Amino acid sequence: MNKELFLRIVHGLSECIPFFQQRRDATGSFGHSPLQKCTAAICLLAYGSAADTVDKYLRLAETTALSCLHNFTDGIIQLFRYEYLRRLTPEDLQTTTRYWRETRVSWDGREH
Repeated sequence: MNKELFLRIVHGLSECIPFFQQRRDATGSFGHSPLQKCTAAICLLAYGSAADTVDKYLRLAETTALSCLHNFTDGIIQLFRYEYLRRLTPEDLQTTTRYWRETRVSWDGREH
């Protein structure tokens, strides 16, 4: 993902969605940063991996990673729905259809 786009998403979510705002816990230590939470959500979406896989390098528990994913998707819809999440235009549909006809590859990877 483009770094500028990623940082725009992180900034937008941390400004508008309370879950993505970094807070102190009961001991006074800072919790997870907005960058950690967004990175976890994007990794889960991009790679389709299990929620406990981000624990190794982002230090997030499975339940926290799932919360990140849930809040991320809700936040993206809330913040960017009118800018990016729109219905397909006839041109979009034609482009997508042409792409699939040209590649002629099914989901299992065999050519038809």
